[in-house]
Amino acid sequence: MENNVLILTINDCPGMRVVRVLGPVYGTEVRSRNFVGNFMGGIRAVLSGKQSGYLKMIAQTRDDALEQLAEHARSLGANAVLGMRFDSGEFDAGQGQAMNEVTAYGTAVVGSV
Repeated sequence: MENNVLILTINDCPGMRVVRVLGPVYGTEVRSRNFVGNFMGGIRAVLSGKQSGYLKMIAQTRDDALEQLAEHARSLGANAVLGMRFDSGEFDAGQGQAMNEVTAYGTAVVGSV
């Protein structure tokens, strides 16, 4: 049975009383597209086309960062994360390889209804 963690961007949850604050938690994921994907994305950028490959990569990176955030919170005994935010960026890993990084972070708490 999976222990679900409620993840909210707000700082409190209506109907839930925070019993204990466990502290900051985070999840970080880093991804890159392959050479062909980067090349095709560059061509689409020149032609002003939709960057569906990049959008899919960023969405998957974000979802994985959220799952890592939930795992970190569970490992501390939390049942909720409040004030969740995303931070993201891109960096050059060399040889023309662009890496996308997403971090999800918030405050792990134990709450009761």
